[in-house]
Amino acid sequence: MVAITTDPFMNKMSAIQIYDIADDPSQQTSDAKITMTGPRGRISRVEWADDNKTLISASEDGYIRKWDVETGKIIAEAKIHDKHIMDLQMSTDGSHFATASNDRTAKLVDADTLEVLKTYKSTVPVNSAAISPIFDHILIGGGQEASQVTTTSAKAGKFESRFFHKIFEEEIANVRGHFGPINAVAFSPDGTMFVSGGEEGYVRLHHLDAAYFETGKAF
Repeated sequence: MVAITTDPFMNKMSAIQIYDIADDPSQQTSDAKITMTGPRGRISRVEWADDNKTLISASEDGYIRKWDVETGKIIAEAKIHDKHIMDLQMSTDGSHFATASNDRTAKLVDADTLEVLKTYKSTVPVNSAAISPIFDHILIGGGQEASQVTTTSAKAGKFESRFFHKIFEEEIANVRGHFGPINAVAFSPDGTMFVSGGEEGYVRLHHLDAAYFETGKAF
């Protein structure tokens, strides 16, 4: 199955739709297996959870919602951000996830209870957040909107990929390279690399060096 989100358009509400993927492409149907509606604003991210029994969504109203896949009903919700949630990424074991928001924070959230476990503060909007699969590290990306930057300095706009300690909530490192806001970050499955995508049109693949792994072990 695949889950997709649709934006509100004219008289149509935003929705999450689930489709069955046919083994034989010729048998593929365009009909949704189930459609879930409720939030009035944009649903920005959705992730499978609980062995595919539920979906977790993030919305522009700052809410995280958990949906029952069988009934299509909301079974839990929590307002965890003051502004639009831009990203949601699950941990490898599915027990928790990271969110990123325009309210200048990223948060670590329990996937079962939707309780906020940790908060990572920034001075600029946070557009994306990822969880390291090997260390207690959170990677965030964002930056001041280009239209609001009064200087051409990338440093002034905070266009950096920033590493935070997952438990202690402290920034431990940052990586420069982009010349505009970072819209997406992600770790490789083995945690040896990360990728960042910037508003200036560049996607950058970063190979983490030996010093990072020694430092990571120290934490």
